[in-house]
Amino acid sequence: MQAVILAAGRGTRMNHLTNETPKPMFKVAGKNLIEHKLDAMPPEIDEVIIVVGYLGDKIKDYFGSQHKGRKISYVRQGDLKGTGSALWLVQSLLKDRFIVMMGDDIYREEDIKRCLDNSWSILVQKSDDAKIGAKVIVGSRGEIRDILEKTPVKVGDFNNAGMYVLGKEIFDYPLVQIQNGEYGLPQTMLKAAKDFEIKIVETSNWYQITSPEDVERVDKILMAQASV
Repeated sequence: MQAVILAAGRGTRMNHLTNETPKPMFKVAGKNLIEHKLDAMPPEIDEVIIVVGYLGDKIKDYFGSQHKGRKISYVRQGDLKGTGSALWLVQSLLKDRFIVMMGDDIYREEDIKRCLDNSWSILVQKSDDAKIGAKVIVGSRGEIRDILEKTPVKVGDFNNAGMYVLGKEIFDYPLVQIQNGEYGLPQTMLKAAKDFEIKIVETSNWYQITSPEDVERVDKILMAQASV
């Protein structure tokens, strides 16, 4: 099975920290953010495609063509036009059902496995505080009704964790354009959700890195967990 890691972004909210280092290469608890994902992947994922962009050569130089026996290849996203546009660049390389992960998030192995138990799925986390996030609205039958990005997420709301298991049929749907001329993968998935059941998989172990403070906070959490 193949995994796609979207790691092309500039990481502007990290300020000067990304001047020389791409955000997915930031180290947390002794490993960079891409290593965390690679090491959490179950054995059935035998190939990884990393979409690179900003300072992408640093990612390629670090990992090369394999990591612990797992094949790695790269696709460059020149114009950063969103997650949907990034995924569409690898369409010709995908063989069958695949999993998509964000380059700057940390996921747990058990959650990856649970997502893979479904033909199509999306990982969500129930929010424990009020924030701005990507609210996933779920219907009475457990179906996805909407995904609202950059919107208030209240305590108890589902927040999109940005990990998806998809079939190649996703490419039969037109990309949905969002703000700033970008194309959103979640918004395009909503089109497919009318024809394919996308299972909601809930986690409490998703760590999103969006600021320098997040790096320090998550580092402390993971180091504390490792010492138990």
